[in-house]
Amino acid sequence: MDGLSIRQAIEKILGGSIRIPAFQRGFVWDADLVAHFMDSIYKGYPFGAIILWRTKSQLRAERQLGPFVLPERDPDYPIDYVLDGQQRLTSIFGVFQTELGHDVKIDWNKIYFDMEAGPEPQESWFSALPDGGVDPSRHFPIGTFFDTTAYRQATNTLDEDRAKRIDEVQAVFKEAALPVQSLETDDRSKVAIVFERVNRLGVELDVFMLLSAWTWSEEFDLQSEFKAFAGELEEFGFEDIGDDTNLLLRCCASVVARDPAPGAVIGLSGTEVRERFDEIKNGMRGAIDFLRANLRIEKLQNLPYPALLVPLTVFFATPDGQSVSLTDLQRRQLLSWFWKSCFSRRFSAGVLTKLRRDIRAARDLRESGAVGLAEIAVTLEADFFSDNRFTISTVNTKTFVLMLAQSEPLSFVSGSPIGLRDVMMSYNRREFHHCFPRAYLARQGRESADINRLANFVFLSAQDNKTLGGVAPSKYRERMAGEHVPAVLERALCPAVLFEDDYDRFIEVRAKRLLDGANKLMAQTD
Repeated sequence: MDGLSIRQAIEKILGGSIRIPAFQRGFVWDADLVAHFMDSIYKGYPFGAIILWRTKSQLRAERQLGPFVLPERDPDYPIDYVLDGQQRLTSIFGVFQTELGHDVKIDWNKIYFDMEAGPEPQESWFSALPDGGVDPSRHFPIGTFFDTTAYRQATNTLDEDRAKRIDEVQAVFKEAALPVQSLETDDRSKVAIVFERVNRLGVELDVFMLLSAWTWSEEFDLQSEFKAFAGELEEFGFEDIGDDTNLLLRCCASVVARDPAPGAVIGLSGTEVRERFDEIKNGMRGAIDFLRANLRIEKLQNLPYPALLVPLTVFFATPDGQSVSLTDLQRRQLLSWFWKSCFSRRFSAGVLTKLRRDIRAARDLRESGAVGLAEIAVTLEADFFSDNRFTISTVNTKTFVLMLAQSEPLSFVSGSPIGLRDVMMSYNRREFHHCFPRAYLARQGRESADINRLANFVFLSAQDNKTLGGVAPSKYRERMAGEHVPAVLERALCPAVLFEDDYDRFIEVRAKRLLDGANKLMAQTD
């Protein structure tokens, strides 16, 4: 492991050879952390190595070093990009350098050594002080340590003992070595591995920013492009897709590299991403249109798994703004795959392996009509509906809700069609209520887990639920939609045994009815 003195670090930063890549987070330390770090340097406490990536190729997208705009580099020398240690280097540079100015006001760099500090090693001898809180007879500005003129002026007023002590403190900082580990390569996949492993150690890094740096050009900024694209999707309810960078990266890599894995994401060619970005957006638009038109999905939150969007994006990703002319066979295959994936909880584990398989199958379905996509083994029993509980954010509940939506449910009170678009856009617990009212079952001594079975829920607004009241189904039937009751029950996949007021029998019969509906969706038969 190499060492870098504080003066060498400052000179390299001023010379433009140490730089901050755009995929790093910004400077986040406050003044107390900076002072604490200075105390650690002085006392010789370990503070971790700085990890640098040395390369000959300058990234087009870089960050400032905290508030400091870095100078241009000498093109004849390599660059050292900071993979880990940005907070430490920024602190050192901000405290000790005197050449670069900054546009924003900062106070974290005004660090003072307390000349009256006691001997206790656990107490910090360094503090960040506002101008009004500095006692010149006690607090020495360590920012003068590497500026001969400023240091001479600051020590002129000190008595001999304090001047001697400050000389000793200065000597420690002048001799201190920052531990440095260096990775010298132009192979970005190696950089990605280091990047990921540093991240595992708790350092918050951003793979999306890394790909942005890889793909950036004067005409193309991946972050800006995705932000603008998310804005386009707002009217369709899918603007939240811009916040799911993992999903966006998987869609990019799956279209361009046919592989959603992190390694494939990092290995993407910037030029190819830029050239095929319209194709990627075209695929995502097609996928969203398909979900809205065929599955009544109105927002990303409706999807049981966001990963479902990836193979669909690949299927609909075509160049030059072309659209896929979907055949009935292809539509049925996509729908069967969708429902099988949901009911089997396909993407709860082994996600990358399954996505790779589905991506290949989706391309084959589009290009040759091959029907392997929906060949997924599923074992579904009625207990999926009788044993699982209704919790709006879970995969099973989202799948159940989507299943009910396919039957175009009717209002229990008026018999009119439910405005599914508004319900799915709002997507909250108030739009779903019990067939056997909670209050009615609670009076019978039923536990919450028993009451909240999936099979006991239907699309039912808060207002309709209030109208029906917390009474037995046979009692609230007279408040329902009169001659429309059979159609209401049919559209709700709800058996007429509901009105016999036998809860256990109702759950058993409805669970079987729901299972039949699920199997029909997975088989895609009329």
